[in-house]
Amino acid sequence: MAKETTLTRKSFYINQDTLRRAKRVLRVRTDAEAIRLSLERVAEMEKFWQFMTKAVEFSSATAST
Repeated sequence: MAKETTLTRKSFYINQDTLRRAKRVLRVRTDAEAIRLSLERVAEMEKFWQFMTKAVEFSSATAST
């Protein structure tokens, strides 16, 4: 079952060229889709890198013993 999402209205300035590039790369039509998808991917990648950092630290600690 998909997690229910609550959307909140935000107002901010953004570089239009960067937004256009994101829409093209992500293959979405609206600015809102590009921003939401970009933020989701950044959060996922950060979580992944934190996991990888812990895995490398664990691997290094067990390899040296």
